[in-house]
Amino acid sequence: MKRRVGILYFILIVSIVFLVVLNLFWGSSSITAERMWEILRHPQSADLYGVIVWEIRIPRIVEAIFLGGALALAGYLLQSFFANPIAGPYVLGISSGAKLFVAILMVFSYELAFSMSSMMMVIASFLGSCVAALFVIAVAKRVRNMAVLIVCGVMIGYVCSAVTELLVSFADDSNIVNLHNWSMGSFGAASWTNVRIIIPVVCLGFVCSVLLSKGISVYLFGETYASSVGMNIRLFRFCLIVVSSLLSAIVTAFAGPISFVGIAVPHVVRTVTKTGSTKTMILASFLGGSAFCLLCDWIARYLFAPTELSISTITAVFGAPIVIVMLMQKQGRKS
Repeated sequence: MKRRVGILYFILIVSIVFLVVLNLFWGSSSITAERMWEILRHPQSADLYGVIVWEIRIPRIVEAIFLGGALALAGYLLQSFFANPIAGPYVLGISSGAKLFVAILMVFSYELAFSMSSMMMVIASFLGSCVAALFVIAVAKRVRNMAVLIVCGVMIGYVCSAVTELLVSFADDSNIVNLHNWSMGSFGAASWTNVRIIIPVVCLGFVCSVLLSKGISVYLFGETYASSVGMNIRLFRFCLIVVSSLLSAIVTAFAGPISFVGIAVPHVVRTVTKTGSTKTMILASFLGGSAFCLLCDWIARYLFAPTELSISTITAVFGAPIVIVMLMQKQGRKS
């Protein structure tokens, strides 16, 4: 098992390095190796390609690595919380709750003419994630059937999206463009200013997840067992939902809602490693999410360049079949 996990780590790290190079060299404008070497040696280069690499591509790559990892890790934490492999920020409506609160902030910032900072977006997104998560938890206490819970999460997502569309309908033209582009999901707004906020927040979420790993391992055996070994269930559940909401929020605030990453990546990691080790799942899910989002972002930029697709379009193409196969396997085991 350790060998399998080691091979997976190696493949994921090599894939991330390869995809970083791919994203650096190829896009709407391709750059030769010699030119790239000169650009990397002289970061202050003011020519067009230097600006493309240092001000657009590198911040975008960093965001894809950290936000992709955060989204996959949030998915794993929610799957552990609800003891269901279908649970994820997008499916349970948590990303949609974050999207709604950020949309409200965007509209009001334009209407009231105040400057909207990146930190304000993170806070609004976090509050939206927490509100949606608390609603899902309230439903989970009344409904034991996980299929019904998933349907409720999807309905929450639809309601939040409907309210967001309502806001768009009454917003000014400039607001509509900003809201529409952001709500489709994209790393296109990447900047060094955003990166300086994203890295510390995601690292905090990752460290908290590692600190919770032992508790997650116990919690997966059931609440009865966890209580019998002295775990404070309420405190643990609170910490788990706060960390997962924080990770979901930082993604939605800076890249918009991105679908299927939180479900598909942890499932693939779990299937490949065949391990119940929580620490292994945390690190492998993070690396897998980073690699997956780097790949999808490159395809979104390169496939129909110079036209750029939303990243959710690409993640859905790859992620949805994985979820369908997962559901079929689960149904097959029941029958």
